[in-house]
Amino acid sequence: MDLNRAATFIRVVEAGNFTRAAEALNLPTSSISRSVSKLEDDLGITLLERTTRRVALTEAGRAFFERAREALAGLEEANSLALDAAKEAHGVVRVAVPVEMTNIGTLFAQFLEQHPRIRAELTFTNRGAELVGDLVDIAVAAGRLPDSSLVTRRVGNATHKLYASPAYLARRGTPRTIADLAKHDAIVDRAIGGEARWELVGPRGSEHVDVRARIVGDAAPFLADATRAGLGIAMLHSWYGDAGVREEALVPVLPRFSSETALHVLTHGSRHLPRRVMLVRDFLVERLARVCTEHGKLNAA
Repeated sequence: MDLNRAATFIRVVEAGNFTRAAEALNLPTSSISRSVSKLEDDLGITLLERTTRRVALTEAGRAFFERAREALAGLEEANSLALDAAKEAHGVVRVAVPVEMTNIGTLFAQFLEQHPRIRAELTFTNRGAELVGDLVDIAVAAGRLPDSSLVTRRVGNATHKLYASPAYLARRGTPRTIADLAKHDAIVDRAIGGEARWELVGPRGSEHVDVRARIVGDAAPFLADATRAGLGIAMLHSWYGDAGVREEALVPVLPRFSSETALHVLTHGSRHLPRRVMLVRDFLVERLARVCTEHGKLNAA
């Protein structure tokens, strides 16, 4: 079967008649009609019922049209993918990242050095899963995800632990149990009526405590700075907290307790993603999985 004739037939059906199809293809109407007739001869079936103004599909023609259109769309996609793969990946990739992952710039520096024609645009938000497809190409998201058609790849866990400044602990004392936290000032990212509930896992399993918020903010750098300033105890992403410990600006509080949430890389459910997006996605999946594994070993040590 001649694929050009099949493509011409599809264009006739989509256009509604031979004249409009001829105008779209910039060919004589007689050539369009002859091409469809030869296709019918090749197949041995009648595809179209012709009138002076329009064409109508026969039952056999409808079945052929639906499958042929799908097949030709697949061939066009395959051609596009092949051309894309043959060229050096280039263009903009938009990525949503949780607000606590500001140090992800180090990873992107490695990627962009390998792919000089790709440009990355990062948005720091904890609502990245809601933005994929419309505003961003990829999202890194932590926690439970809403049901959706997004393609999800889990890369590991994001770990949060308790930290305070040495000055705060010297002034208020060091908690010995989870229940002791209720007596302390807390720095939290979300609160209702000045209170929040912390849930942590420790030697005896899951425990929770209601804490009093001294200050509330939804940006991880702000929470870390407030903790360093001695305003209270905070549950910080361990990437932030451990950096403060190394600098002797923070001290771990109840170090055997932690809160972990799953970390995912999300992309649109479309069958065809531009090569630049696939490259960034695969890089993030591989590198973030490695970071989570290495960080988990450090936390367990």
